[in-house]
Amino acid sequence: MSDTQHTILCLDDERNILQSLKRLLRKEGYNMLLASTGEEAFKLLEENDVHLIISDQRMPQMSGTEFLAKVKEKYPDVLRVILTGYTDVDSITESINKGHIYKFFLKPWNDHNLKLEIRQALDQYDLIKANQHLDETVVRQNQELHQINEKLEDMVQERTQEIALKNHALELSHCILENLPIAVLGVDNDGVIVLSNEMANTVVNGGRMKVSVPLNQYFEPDVMEAVSKSIDTGQSVSHQGKTLQAVKYNAVIAPLSGKFKGKGAIMTLVP
Repeated sequence: MSDTQHTILCLDDERNILQSLKRLLRKEGYNMLLASTGEEAFKLLEENDVHLIISDQRMPQMSGTEFLAKVKEKYPDVLRVILTGYTDVDSITESINKGHIYKFFLKPWNDHNLKLEIRQALDQYDLIKANQHLDETVVRQNQELHQINEKLEDMVQERTQEIALKNHALELSHCILENLPIAVLGVDNDGVIVLSNEMANTVVNGGRMKVSVPLNQYFEPDVMEAVSKSIDTGQSVSHQGKTLQAVKYNAVIAPLSGKFKGKGAIMTLVP
């Protein structure tokens, strides 16, 4: 049940009935509004947040069911209740079936039963409003989730395109490296060959220059010393007239930079 004070609007052309309802229900902690005509009742509805309307059925200008049918059009969330005599039950039942009213209370009423029925009706109102709020929350969260998924899809697509572009650039770089007219070797800081292009392979008689083997398997020890010096100092080092399998080469050793600084070097061999 809601902690908010409920507002009840009572409509009856007999003032004594209105006062009786006011005395009875105000003790229950409700905010009571009284109207003796439909016009007064609609004015109060415009000015107040009404939760429940109790209307008499037999009134001079319009019946209670006619009034509440109009209320339903403008204020569909307000619970609508009729006070009626036994002779009007058939017409009231038809109005209930059409959804114009929530239920009816018979005159004369039993105070205890009337208070209980109104409390149950307002509990029902609170439950309906809580469900509406829950539905609105679910709809809003679903919309937010849909937007997040759309953004995620865009990010994934953008990331996929970025990866594809980088892969293409990597393939192109590898192709360029393989087809360079000079021999290129990659050496890590342990002196192990980690890369060799096609031209580098041609300097080895009868085979390919193997990766994952020490550089000194192919070169004299001072070449490895030059590689270590280049990596340690961050400066390029040149070696003139180095012999590799009876062929003299000029070697240029350049250290890696950026996030790979200190982790290896690139060596080019020019005959």
